[in-house]
Amino acid sequence: MEENQPKTGKYSLNFGLILGAISVIFAVMLYSMDAHATQDPSNTVISIVIMVGVIFWGIISFRKANEGFLTLGEALKLGAGIAVVSGIIAVLYTMLLVNVLDPEFAVKIAENQKAAGEAAGVMTDAQIQQQYDGTINYFWITYPFILIFNIIAGLIIGLIGGLILKKAKPDY
Repeated sequence: MEENQPKTGKYSLNFGLILGAISVIFAVMLYSMDAHATQDPSNTVISIVIMVGVIFWGIISFRKANEGFLTLGEALKLGAGIAVVSGIIAVLYTMLLVNVLDPEFAVKIAENQKAAGEAAGVMTDAQIQQQYDGTINYFWITYPFILIFNIIAGLIIGLIGGLILKKAKPDY
């Protein structure tokens, strides 16, 4: 009898879209409160908690659809797949933010870094200015960094989820 196996790609796409939508809603909320350019660690923590929650939700849903079975490889695929889809959405939103919603976003980030560098007092004025110029001139590096960070985080979360939730099918 042919079994109808669930596909990791379908779950990756669906839960990646969910994670991407939640992440964009969170980012729009920050934008509406004019907190999108702050470097507040709580924003990062909240984003990571959301990512962990949705990826675990995706892994658990896949496992339920697969009669309670899950391999470590499937969990890794799900984690990375969900993260890639949401990362693409995050890059598209960031491009919209930087080019349409807040064209001064890179300058705001550079100003925040400059203020932090001056407050720390460990860098010279020339180093602070070099960092400022680099942030503005090379802001485009943010886009691949978002994708790379998402993929690595998705693999780590998928690995942890797989180690916790894996259950192999018995060999009959």
